Amino acid sequence: MSGDRKPLSSYWAPQYWPVWLGMGFLRLICLLPHRAALATGRAIGRVAHATGGKRRAVVRRNIELCFPDLAAAERNAVARRHFEALGMMLIEMGLGRWASISHLRSITRLVGAEHVNDALANGQGVILLSAHFTTLEISGRLLAEAIPPFDAVFRKNRSEFMTELQRSGREVSADTTIEKRDIKKMVRSLRSKRSVWYAPDQSYNRKGSEIIEFFGVPSMHTTATSTLARLGNAAVVPFFPRRLPDASYELVLLPALTDFPSGDPAEDTRRYVRLLEEHIRSCPEQYFWIHRKFKDLPDGYPDYYADLDALK
Repeated sequence: MSGDRKPLSSYWAPQYWPVWLGMGFLRLICLLPHRAALATGRAIGRVAHATGGKRRAVVRRNIELCFPDLAAAERNAVARRHFEALGMMLIEMGLGRWASISHLRSITRLVGAEHVNDALANGQGVILLSAHFTTLEISGRLLAEAIPPFDAVFRKNRSEFMTELQRSGREVSADTTIEKRDIKKMVRSLRSKRSVWYAPDQSYNRKGSEIIEFFGVPSMHTTATSTLARLGNAAVVPFFPRRLPDASYELVLLPALTDFPSGDPAEDTRRYVRLLEEHIRSCPEQYFWIHRKFKDLPDGYPDYYADLDALK
């Protein structure tokens, strides 16, 4: 552990006790048979859907914007299933941390690891280009079995303790973790012919961002994937997880993108967004709709979250 981090064992002050109690409860749930554990997660999600008016409104607005052809009742049904998926995500985070590898093998099918291994064998680093799906945290352990050690990008939480929980959970499968704004560290890793697990789909309004349509709606996107690929001499392998109806998981690594980067970072990002949209359509409730995807737009664009009261 680097010198700027504290071990989890140092977070024992009373303000952390509720989180530790929650972690203990999660640990017990993860001992249940898999379907029973996920059913518990779905129940937690239903409670969150019933009580989380503001968050529920954000989810409904995002789905309304991205799937305008659905009737209101259909959109609300997707929103309910999304909250169930969020509840299952909590359980899957626990499974990713504590489940035996034999159990994870029994419920997961991974396809396309050769695309990563071939690129590494050719002397390139690899960007494992993913996105924020509720199944993301459970997928790392099987990925770590199929490819050489990789690094994972994380986003700092306002709470140092929650940040450390997230990082330590990802480091069960990832070799190291890299803060999402630390482009230099990502480039060094890629130049060392390593893989970096990277999910650049959330709203981004800093330098290197562009307005790019997401399901036809203007959205702020980082174009950093092109920069990383160019500076890191890296192949870009899309990686998308999915929970199947039988409670198993499918992890798909697609062939490395050709002619990437193209010299046009915005067009490269549009190419990624098109792949992302295609995967979302296959499991719409599993994308992270609770995030305000369409925020941070410049003046002249609508504030898509200004009138949420009717959707609560």
